[in-house]
Amino acid sequence: RASAAVGLGRAASWLSRAAGRGDGAIIGGRVALAVDPGVLRQLATGRRVALVTGTNGKTTTTHMITAALRARHGKVATNHTGANMPDGHTAALAGDLDAAHAVLEVDELHLHAVADQVTPEVITLLNLSRDQLDRAEEIRKVATRLAAAVTAHPQATVIANADDPNIVLAGTAATRVVWVAAGVAWRADATVCPRCARLLTLDGQQWWCDCGLTRPTPAWQVDADAITTPEGTRLPLTLQLPGTANRGNAAIAVATAAALDCPPTTALPAVQALADIRGRYRTVTLAGRAARLLLAKNPAGWQEMLSVIADHQRPLVIAVNAREADGFDTSWLWDVRFEL
Repeated sequence: RASAAVGLGRAASWLSRAAGRGDGAIIGGRVALAVDPGVLRQLATGRRVALVTGTNGKTTTTHMITAALRARHGKVATNHTGANMPDGHTAALAGDLDAAHAVLEVDELHLHAVADQVTPEVITLLNLSRDQLDRAEEIRKVATRLAAAVTAHPQATVIANADDPNIVLAGTAATRVVWVAAGVAWRADATVCPRCARLLTLDGQQWWCDCGLTRPTPAWQVDADAITTPEGTRLPLTLQLPGTANRGNAAIAVATAAALDCPPTTALPAVQALADIRGRYRTVTLAGRAARLLLAKNPAGWQEMLSVIADHQRPLVIAVNAREADGFDTSWLWDVRFEL
């Protein structure tokens, strides 16, 4: 039954691509799951799986980890299109049956259900902020759901951002956790304790709450020039991808790769070679002029993108989309500092 599910799913994906209706990842996965609801578990059996979740940076970090692991281990299955729910995961694993490793981007609200199916070796937690308010829950509830997923999978090593209090709440539920100082530029969703709702105390990089939740000591650090490993080795970091947030993503990606037996000296060059993530930082030609494409979908992402271009004296076009894929509720636009 699983073989039939995979075959029919692949056929549906091919038909979608041939008809010009998209990559076929979602329809292929849906067909496979309709034929065999347990096919995702079977496809993941015997693989070393890493799950990557959070509000911003999932797709970029997933590509970084995948590039690192391919440099070390060869084939890696991944949902490179960003289809980050079970149908996308099913299509990704069915599309590369020989890969011993898999790196899957996962929607925050689906982490628990997907982890139950694939039994991950690593869970990577990036950040949490308001996003798609018409669909998603408030941040504190999402953090609690991530913590429940982590608790349910003690076999997984958790790679987590020590600078985000919401992620720390989830990460402290892990049996094994590796903390990375990946940074949090957007503080509006990280001012109160996710455990008790008291106001957090902030002092430089440090933060803490009277209830005892506090910023853990990170094993991995990143600054403007380098990534520092748990052993204290500084590895020069020069990314082709712009922005401070991508330096934090790179540090988390290298830490995740290390948890899957890929040494930082192998992972980092592969991460640094990336210049385009599904078109998100791509330069295109429009009417004879070069234009850089930058994507943001919530206040935290907009702040990062605006900081990238704030010092550039170049023409700027801002387009806002309130269609289904990005969420119908755009009330969060009021929090974005477009005056930058």
